[in-house]
Amino acid sequence: MSPRPISDAATFEVYRNAVTGLADEMAITILRTAHSQIVASSMDFSAALCDASGRVIAQANTCPVHLGSIPEAMGAVLTAFGDSVRPGDVYLLNDPDLGGMHLPDIFAIAPVFTSGQELLGYSVTVVNHVDMGGWAAGSMAVQSTSIFAEGVQIPPSRLYDAGTLNETFLALILRNVREPDLLRGDLEAQLAACHAGGEGLKELAGRHGTDGLAALNEELLAHSETLLRAALAKAPDGAYAFEDFIDDDGMGSPPIPFRVTVTITGDTLHMDFTGSSPQVASALNATESFTRSASYAAIQGALGSDIPANSGFYRPLTFTIPEASILNGRRPSARGARGLVAYRVIDTVLGALAPVFPDRVPAAGDGGPDSVAIGITGENGTTNVLWDILCGAWGARPDRDGVDGVSPLGANLANVPVEELEQSGHVRIDGYGYLPDTGGAGRWRGGLSTFRDMTVLAPTVSVQIRSDRRTHLPYGLDGGAQGTPSSNILNPGTPQEQTLPAKVVQLLAAGERHRHVTAGGGGQGDPFTRDPDRVLQDVLDGKVTASAATRDYGVVITPDGAIDTAATQRRRAARRP
Repeated sequence: MSPRPISDAATFEVYRNAVTGLADEMAITILRTAHSQIVASSMDFSAALCDASGRVIAQANTCPVHLGSIPEAMGAVLTAFGDSVRPGDVYLLNDPDLGGMHLPDIFAIAPVFTSGQELLGYSVTVVNHVDMGGWAAGSMAVQSTSIFAEGVQIPPSRLYDAGTLNETFLALILRNVREPDLLRGDLEAQLAACHAGGEGLKELAGRHGTDGLAALNEELLAHSETLLRAALAKAPDGAYAFEDFIDDDGMGSPPIPFRVTVTITGDTLHMDFTGSSPQVASALNATESFTRSASYAAIQGALGSDIPANSGFYRPLTFTIPEASILNGRRPSARGARGLVAYRVIDTVLGALAPVFPDRVPAAGDGGPDSVAIGITGENGTTNVLWDILCGAWGARPDRDGVDGVSPLGANLANVPVEELEQSGHVRIDGYGYLPDTGGAGRWRGGLSTFRDMTVLAPTVSVQIRSDRRTHLPYGLDGGAQGTPSSNILNPGTPQEQTLPAKVVQLLAAGERHRHVTAGGGGQGDPFTRDPDRVLQDVLDGKVTASAATRDYGVVITPDGAIDTAATQRRRAARRP
């Protein structure tokens, strides 16, 4: 199936780039005006433009696992206000059961009208706010057992009514969070981005006319749909199953299974998650829309990185997602740590697709950025919240090594700079870097683990950690080795050294140290077929030790840092059957 012909390709291409660039402008506006670390440094936010019916027409190059949830949020707003949308309105929501994902993710949605009061579409932003109240600083504690313990729930609500701010509504939100100034600052960044998107959309309507804009949007959605269908049509029909796990729910559960059967029929793809875990007692529960969103990210990563990401992309994809499962939690289940579910969904879907698209699918990465929320209560009773999002490694790709220190597919986040964490005066970072021998061995090596060593300077802090991949390691592909496990070590190298759980809320006193290590990425291909020169370069770069080069790759390195060719040939030959 070839891509649908476009009558005026030049106009279409100019419009496609203009509207995508406009979504990116919205994202840059948030990045440049946000107040908190989790937004301005880790970039945990997204921006998009929707048409008048709420379909996504363009999304920024931000957090992929947010963007497939935007249609659900738009649907909730249109259900609540569709008959009374007015110029100057701005709607907020974060309720996972009414269009949201988890409570820290606040959607801000602004309708866009022409000067003649004709609705063009909507500017949409979603930001992971630093805190939404609840029992644990950061509002994402895995150990929450109900959404009522996690913070402020916002159903679809008007923040601005025809241009007038609802001061009481805003005051109610700010009164119930630990960092009201940061929340207000980040919310104002969202509003600025919505304004930028709206002004740009009006400019495009002035250039193409409202009917022309609507026609171009239809063409844009159809174009993405056609391209994805064409990619699927090239794949062999069949059903492809895979299983992966989250180690536990943070409250003593057994391993949590994720199961998917991906069925390709012609130019369509169905994902059936039957057999995945029921919803769990802790906050590791996702919404159905978030599971779909993670699946979209996996499909786009494997098949369509060059296909415009919009609602047309979703059309060839269908789902079976069991109710009351970890992938589709039922109220009042807690959802705060649901990000980990998305990353495991991505790993599971990609694992199923690996035999179908062996030249496109990477081995498993670190399992998702690990989050460390640090809460510091001052003498006056106020609490500051620092977020350290620690990105680890990509799994090896079919034709190259995994990337070190980079957020895995689905997140697109960034590590917080050391200087920003230390600026608060509450913590000191004593070490930050990569650990050798942590990337899964393979013809192509997995990315290395990242570590961060932190010393507490404040009298007492609470540390909330969400991590995984300690017992169910990142998988390798095509004979590649697994990655290495994550770890949390309290007071490493001292008599008080203690291994902490992967998912924990822990009080630390002044002077105590914490080391967090992300998982290493899986390898791809037989390690004994890796180019010995690449192995040597890894040794010289400190990524692989000489002993591991011999053990894992069959490459013997001399004391003066050269390849012992004869010894290498003997060792590799000895392993052959």
